[in-house]
Amino acid sequence: MIVDSHCHAWRTWPYEPPVPDPQSRPAVEQLLFEMDQCGVQEAVLVAARIDHNPDDNDYVAYCVRRFPDRLYQFADVDCMWTPTYHTPGAAERLRNAVETYGLRGFTHYVAADDDGAWFFSADGQAFLNTAAELHQIVSIHIPNPLQPVLRQLAHQFPDTPFVCHHMAYPRTDEGPDGPALREILTSSQQPNIHIKLSGFHYAAAVGWEYPHSATKYIVRALYEHYGPERLHWGSDYPVVRWAMTYRQSLEVIKTHCADIIPPEAMDRVLGSSLHDLLQQR
Repeated sequence: MIVDSHCHAWRTWPYEPPVPDPQSRPAVEQLLFEMDQCGVQEAVLVAARIDHNPDDNDYVAYCVRRFPDRLYQFADVDCMWTPTYHTPGAAERLRNAVETYGLRGFTHYVAADDDGAWFFSADGQAFLNTAAELHQIVSIHIPNPLQPVLRQLAHQFPDTPFVCHHMAYPRTDEGPDGPALREILTSSQQPNIHIKLSGFHYAAAVGWEYPHSATKYIVRALYEHYGPERLHWGSDYPVVRWAMTYRQSLEVIKTHCADIIPPEAMDRVLGSSLHDLLQQR
């Protein structure tokens, strides 16, 4: 089974530069076409209520209702571009989202300049206690300098899976001994921290140099530290299209990392471990 751990769908294309097909390009039908062409059975739709899409949670819920056997919703709860970001009432907003959309997980995007203190405030603690109580997977975009904060939270909430977006943002220009990757590998000591094998175009100095061989040492290190149960392939579709095709985003791992991840583990990384985790929620 292949499960895409990280992709998106919007009513309107949210990024610059504008595209000539702003309603078609981010539509869920485009995603499902790509999944079908590549033999991807399931996908997690990571909602993101960014420019022109304040109703993306509702749109993603609509998509999941249409294709319940293919898609899971991770709702945007108080992400960094929303007016409620780290404001009072986060726990209740999370509870409402879980009950409204029937969530197994949610996403929380943390701002680049955030110092992480909010997570240890009364509101932040109530937010994470609610996530634990409701058995949620926390899909988190967290700046690399906050990996120590993530480790503290994972230790405090050991039954809550924290899944980092886009390899947790290592940098190829730092090399294998760089501080970003070192922090990510240290976080593997917490058994409930997971990593999405996605976003190769963010890690590399030149994002469109498929098959991203410059990042292979990162994949090797992540595999050695996290193993196949806590690594989850993701496409980052449709955003990834500026760097590579949907099929290429899959083949970066499936074909070009086959010398790193043995066949018996590849199925877990490509999706069966994530499928199992989703069914446990």
